[in-house]
Amino acid sequence: MSRIYISAAHKSSGKTTLSLGLCAALHNKGLKVQSFKKGPDYIDPLWLAQASRGNCYNLDFNTMSESEILSKVSYHSEGADISIIEGNKGLYDGVKVDGSDSNAAVAKLLKTPVVLVIDTRGVTRGVAPLLLGYQQFDPDINIAGVIFNMVGGARHERKLRGVVEAYTDVPVLGAVHKHHDLELVERHLGLMPINESELAIEKIDNIAALVAQQVDLDSVLSIAEMAPDVIVKADKRASVASDIDLAPSDTLRIGICKDSAFGFYYQDDLEALEVQGAELIAINTLKDSHLPESLDGLFIGGGFPETHMEKLSANTSLRKEIYAAIEAGLPTYAECGGLMYLSESLSWKGKTLDMVGVIPADTIMHEKPQGRGYVKLEETEHMLWDNDSQGSQIAAHEFHYSKLDNLKQKGKFAFRVLRGTGITGSEDGWVYKNLLASYAHMRDTKRYHWAERFVGFIQSTKTDK
Repeated sequence: MSRIYISAAHKSSGKTTLSLGLCAALHNKGLKVQSFKKGPDYIDPLWLAQASRGNCYNLDFNTMSESEILSKVSYHSEGADISIIEGNKGLYDGVKVDGSDSNAAVAKLLKTPVVLVIDTRGVTRGVAPLLLGYQQFDPDINIAGVIFNMVGGARHERKLRGVVEAYTDVPVLGAVHKHHDLELVERHLGLMPINESELAIEKIDNIAALVAQQVDLDSVLSIAEMAPDVIVKADKRASVASDIDLAPSDTLRIGICKDSAFGFYYQDDLEALEVQGAELIAINTLKDSHLPESLDGLFIGGGFPETHMEKLSANTSLRKEIYAAIEAGLPTYAECGGLMYLSESLSWKGKTLDMVGVIPADTIMHEKPQGRGYVKLEETEHMLWDNDSQGSQIAAHEFHYSKLDNLKQKGKFAFRVLRGTGITGSEDGWVYKNLLASYAHMRDTKRYHWAERFVGFIQSTKTDK
């Protein structure tokens, strides 16, 4: 279980660029690389998965227990030559003041050496007290190396190396100089998703080449090999097995909207749906004129419908079929971008276009986030999926610049919002017939097996027919 944890002093230090560069560079050396991302994030894992030529999995204290994090890393690291875990924000940053949900806490739990990425713009001698302070703040964290990023030139690099060698015992693993190939395009939710960039693979290859030239990959591998084993018993999903007994002929066909407009899906959520007996049928909302035949359910995840609103609106035949299918009772689950798509219209940058129209409201994009961060929900009596969990609390997250306006009371709400914004500020989870649509992004973990419940609900609707 060779592994490293890539972190930084603060966010926007370039750790994602360096993480995917390391993943790709080590893959190019013939190594099997397994990537992980700390926190609730869809976009970075898409890039990391492409760079490592495999799937990327999220680790999040908000939705996962410590044992589940250990189990997931243990299971998916089997057979890998190295696992690379990318943190979010800074090493000691988290929601809780005591740091129990920070990157440092994950690194400590996984007993993983940390490589600290330092944005060196405008600093030379100051890197020494920064590194010393990070070492002393929590002596249990093994800061095993540092990579300088955004280095201004050869002279700047010499000064940085000299200072670190003179005042600290932290090995300098590399110095990555400023370069236009290291810039990743960002938009309002973070990086541009890799599924929207035709030049993404070329971009990753260029970053990998620069990282391979300027980072000592052999030293990185040596540090990763220092990580002690944390092998724990792990099953396929690092969670409990299904309670649903489906014969092969009873496999449920769930349409899933996966394209450049809708691409926010957790890899282990998709695997969880498949474990529950679902066959995932891809739907391209921008190109497909019709829904696939014989669908038992529909899943529309998050994404950027606003940047593709013209094509989404122009695909009237698909919009009408989705509307008719939901009206006819097709079990459907939509998250954030999916909720926006199902509303009557979408307005952004002075333009308003028609959407599916099932949800009687207008989606308005705003300049600032309307909901951002971890949310806590409580199920109501209107929850569609096996309502045995009424009153139970759900940990999830939201990040949306949009808001539903002119909402007409045509449905009910599955969730009370205890923390967060949701649809109304106090409610989320629009329920209409067999549709559940919310701003909250769920995660299938031991704390909340939404995939199992959704598949079970789909199965029950088939049984009732």
